[in-house]
Amino acid sequence: MPTNRRHVIATAVALSASTLVPLSAFAQKKIVLGFSQVGAESEWRTANTESIKSAAKDAGIELKFSDAQQKQENQIKAIRAFIAQKVDVIAFSPVVESGWDNVLKEAKAAKIPVVLTDRSVNSKDSSLYVTFMGSDFVEEGRKAGRWLVEKTKGQKGDVRIVELQGTVGSAPAIDRKKGFEEIIKADPKFKIVRSQTGDFTRAKGKEVMEAFLKAEGKNGINVLYAHNDDMAIGAIQAIEEAGLKPAKDITIISIDGVKGAFEAMMAGKLNVSVECSPLLGPQLMTAVKDILAGKQVPKRIVTEESIFPMETAAAEFPKRKY
Repeated sequence: MPTNRRHVIATAVALSASTLVPLSAFAQKKIVLGFSQVGAESEWRTANTESIKSAAKDAGIELKFSDAQQKQENQIKAIRAFIAQKVDVIAFSPVVESGWDNVLKEAKAAKIPVVLTDRSVNSKDSSLYVTFMGSDFVEEGRKAGRWLVEKTKGQKGDVRIVELQGTVGSAPAIDRKKGFEEIIKADPKFKIVRSQTGDFTRAKGKEVMEAFLKAEGKNGINVLYAHNDDMAIGAIQAIEEAGLKPAKDITIISIDGVKGAFEAMMAGKLNVSVECSPLLGPQLMTAVKDILAGKQVPKRIVTEESIFPMETAAAEFPKRKY
């Protein structure tokens, strides 16, 4: 064979070999996770976002992050964008429980697994998502109710309660109300005299508490049950501005266990906070990897949590990560 012909064949073989993608490259392909967050309405949510971002970085997962600004239509747009981008997994914390079936069916048709974090959806078809990880909101409400029952044991007369609910239609608002009422309904002395959404924000919590105080009068409220710490902290301002002492004149129960709540407890302005951990990032990244590896993932992954009365706040505060 002539030398120049041998050279041409060798060059062709070398070029064809260079176009082959080694199997290891497929194995090392970076996982892409599309995540739609509710928004940044509270200390809790900010900590949750940070946990997810840092855990994705640590796990070597590419994160496409979208902030819905507490609007369902923004989340649906984000999920559709993730589907179009052909991400490997979609995760989201739904603003409200209902109205997700259509977009989840689109994800299923595209063969993209979906993980629900922190909040669940109200769907008859549970095959539309792989797993729901997060807190047991009903149990959080029960913990708040049990604490109140124990605190008021032997107390005569009505216990007049005002309730600051979370975002209307959201899983935590529905379930925290349900769990609390389940416990207090056994004793007719407990009466929820006012209940209104504070949308999980400090500003709205303050505004609604001002309206409660105006409607019920300074002596008409014994207990405030807030579905999160931020609303409770806003309400504390309203209580103080009305000339009352929070945690003394009005017993205050809230949920989340953020640093702001611990500071309020140490200042003697909040009686108790039921923990709801936002640090779901590492758990989420593990689930994402397991799903893509074909491993069996539990349909429900519950976060372990505690309850912190004001008496324990100073000792616990240095341990808080959010």
